[in-house]
Amino acid sequence: MCHDHDSRPPAPPRRGDVAERGVLTLTAADGTDFSAAYAAPAASAGTGVVLLPDVRGLLPFYVALADQFAQAGLPTVAIDWFGRTAGVAEGGVRDADFAWRSHVEAATAETMDADIAAGIAYLRERAGADLPVVTVGFCLGGSLSWRQAAGDLDLAGCVGFYGKPSVVGDAAGRAHLPTVMLIAGADAATPVADQLALADTMRAAGAEVDAVVYEGAPHSFLDRAHGEWADACHDAWEHILALTDRVALR
Repeated sequence: MCHDHDSRPPAPPRRGDVAERGVLTLTAADGTDFSAAYAAPAASAGTGVVLLPDVRGLLPFYVALADQFAQAGLPTVAIDWFGRTAGVAEGGVRDADFAWRSHVEAATAETMDADIAAGIAYLRERAGADLPVVTVGFCLGGSLSWRQAAGDLDLAGCVGFYGKPSVVGDAAGRAHLPTVMLIAGADAATPVADQLALADTMRAAGAEVDAVVYEGAPHSFLDRAHGEWADACHDAWEHILALTDRVALR
């Protein structure tokens, strides 16, 4: 399963002060309002992050993770997928009883891309029009992040945990943005071989793909409660930060 409602992300390997944090409402190009969480570092930023959550939308885990990215020096906005069908989340985040399945089924690639684009625009409004932005996603969001390697949105790179190649679809054959694939070796949802085959397809299309398999790690291993996977969590952070440092505005 994806992260428990009360799970929280592990700390990044580098930490600084956070100047701003909170939940807000963003508006997509089609006029849809949806929930988001924003966190900004005290230091000037070279790269921004749009966090793409799993099938349950904007959970407390992703609000906390936005804060962790800000501690690592990256202004970050975490978005919710379900403004069109479930409205703006009460209090800004989805609760543990949120019935997400029908809302996932109603979502489309176009509407989710519109929400991602609104997140990108908000980051640049707050942190500078030239800010390079990467997506970092989990489960459904991981798949959608890998799909962004095709470059349909104005991004500098993409990172995904626990994704499904079937969701990436034909975008894999158009991939050209630098991509990080963080793969749980014991992920029951998607075979590792399928994810590595996706990496090969994206490389053949022209993308530089950093695909890392964490042997034995379960789906949603990026969780501070999973102490036995602390090394994997630290290494995953390092791969993400290597990409954000690489694409940073100099």
